[in-house]
Amino acid sequence: MNMSTFTGRLERVLPGEGANGRDRAPERQVGAGIRNPGAGKTALVIGSGFGGLAAAIRLGAAGYSVTVIERLDQPGGRARVFRQDGFTFDAGPTIVTAPFLFEELWELAGSRLGDDIDLRPVSPFYRIRFADGTHFDYTGDEALMNAEIERFSPRDVAGYERFRRHTRELCRVGFEELGHLPFGSVRDMIRVIPQLVRLQAWRSVHGLVARYIRNPKLRTVFSFHPLLVGGNPFTTTAVYALINDLERRWGVHYAMGGTGRLVKGMVSLIDRQGGKLLCNTEVARIQVEKGTATGVVLADGRKMSADIVVSNADASWTYRELLPERWRKRWTNRKLDRMKPSMSLFVWYFGTNRQYPHVPHHTISLGPRYRGLLDDIFKSGRLAPDFSLYLHRPTATDPACAPAGCDAFYVLSPVPNLASGIDWAQQAEPYRLQIQQSLEETLLPGLGESLITSRVMTPQHFRDELLSWRGAGFGPQPVLSQSAWFRPHNRSEDVANLFLVGAGTHPGAGLPGVLSSARVLDRVIAHD
Repeated sequence: MNMSTFTGRLERVLPGEGANGRDRAPERQVGAGIRNPGAGKTALVIGSGFGGLAAAIRLGAAGYSVTVIERLDQPGGRARVFRQDGFTFDAGPTIVTAPFLFEELWELAGSRLGDDIDLRPVSPFYRIRFADGTHFDYTGDEALMNAEIERFSPRDVAGYERFRRHTRELCRVGFEELGHLPFGSVRDMIRVIPQLVRLQAWRSVHGLVARYIRNPKLRTVFSFHPLLVGGNPFTTTAVYALINDLERRWGVHYAMGGTGRLVKGMVSLIDRQGGKLLCNTEVARIQVEKGTATGVVLADGRKMSADIVVSNADASWTYRELLPERWRKRWTNRKLDRMKPSMSLFVWYFGTNRQYPHVPHHTISLGPRYRGLLDDIFKSGRLAPDFSLYLHRPTATDPACAPAGCDAFYVLSPVPNLASGIDWAQQAEPYRLQIQQSLEETLLPGLGESLITSRVMTPQHFRDELLSWRGAGFGPQPVLSQSAWFRPHNRSEDVANLFLVGAGTHPGAGLPGVLSSARVLDRVIAHD
């Protein structure tokens, strides 16, 4: 069978300019050439994060009978939802880019995204606030962007244009051409090395930005994006500068009702396809016979058989805990130990009995240090007294996330992972109070007396609830030596009929990354 006939085939072409000046999504031929390669076959998907749900939809479209197994009490993984005191909080992802990847899933299931999901563009994408009180509004409007750059450094307007052209080429190659392709052999990596060298992938994202832009604040503005996928801008491969182009061309969006609305919509698609979702059901191990995955054994001892198994669990957890060591030759504990996990996250969810209309939907509030703080987080594993914060105010777009007259917030601080030895049982509340004081002094005056609901998530939660190795927020760091072929592969090299999706495998973290990891299955499962 031709690999391109597995599920709804998506042929990528270079996007053209739409009538509104924004790029059209890559053209799709959803449903073309389907021959139901999974007809009469069964598939088990471990975990219901975005990668697992997307994989289940694709497998369902190919004719597989799919069951998704989730150990928590609701689907979504990192994207689950917290509801308390009349407030709705997205636990994890809050920024939707590349919406055409969701559109494709709905089309594969014979539906239309707009019938289920109301995606709203957000502008500015982010307000980036510096420690001295100045700010930069980051948007998709080139005229506004040039004006913002000129406010800080007129001589950098021309440099930004050159940077913009470079990131467009990075996006064309790194996302459009390679993001959905498997890197199953070293030959796959060797083939793309000339392109990576041409695009200076050996540089860091910050190093690439610094080639074109001189102003220190603007270098921060255009290099912070790796933090959204767990990387240090000073070590993350420059390929990830493509996020700048991805946002610029297709925008930053918010799903009305919260990101959890997308999860609910995807679960509904699986149900319409005849698939099943089992919550409060834990997989104890993947069953292997003669080197081939044949199903799973649940924590209560029950066995479930399948023709293929797809794991959306943390890649390290999949190999360390779900596969007996005798079946692992490549992804041994020793090799996994050598991988560098991403930083972790401290997230505080809170609601106020007043509103802050001057605060936009997305704010990045920077501390007095940039590189020094990143060194503390990624190198020394030190919980620094200063911090940079991402503040999400969904009620700026969607008042229904909070009771009338109130505001809902989510503030995220990048912190070291659990390899640091930080005792979060002792540190969580003092750290939250430091963040509260900082916000009260900068963005949210009167915050302390306005709080009416609160909860936190620490690196310990990432390990204990999400089974993330060392409490990392995004799997392996996105450095060049842990990208593409060097990451855990989408098709397991150790066990046949076992496949991986999610942040820990190729192409990486972030919504476009995990959705693309499910697209890789189109090729690798068809090849098998």
